Amino acid sequence: MPSNSDPSSRLDQHDFEILKILGSEGRIPVTELSARVGLSKTPCQVRMKRLIADRFILGFKAILDPAKLGAEQVVFVEVKLKDTTEAALREFNGAIQKVAEIEQCHMIAGAFDYLIKLRTKDMRSYREVLGHIVSNLPHVESTSTHVSMQSVKDETF
Repeated sequence: MPSNSDPSSRLDQHDFEILKILGSEGRIPVTELSARVGLSKTPCQVRMKRLIADRFILGFKAILDPAKLGAEQVVFVEVKLKDTTEAALREFNGAIQKVAEIEQCHMIAGAFDYLIKLRTKDMRSYREVLGHIVSNLPHVESTSTHVSMQSVKDETF
């Protein structure tokens, strides 16, 4: 059960159901959403607006087919930095934002500093990105690549 300091503690069953449905069906009409959560249209719209204003819903987006867009190859790259001062981390984080092929980047507590999820057309394209971009990011000491053979589950939340 969420604690009182937890922002989700202010949500009720209808709010959680709205979030669950919108998380997988972002384009659902409000009339259908309201019927599925057991509310009339206006209260459902009011809840949606509040969930957006309170930043439980950060936005809506289309889910694209990476294969059709020439970005089917998924790799995960462990990155170890030479320097982990705050300035070095800020510089690395800023540089990551500019790399289109990087889909996700997480700072990790463990044997390496960052885990990057990267998409390219194929392994040849990945090798180019690794050699020309990732290895040249600020403060990179070493990388280790893990190639995804198949996505078994791929959801944002």
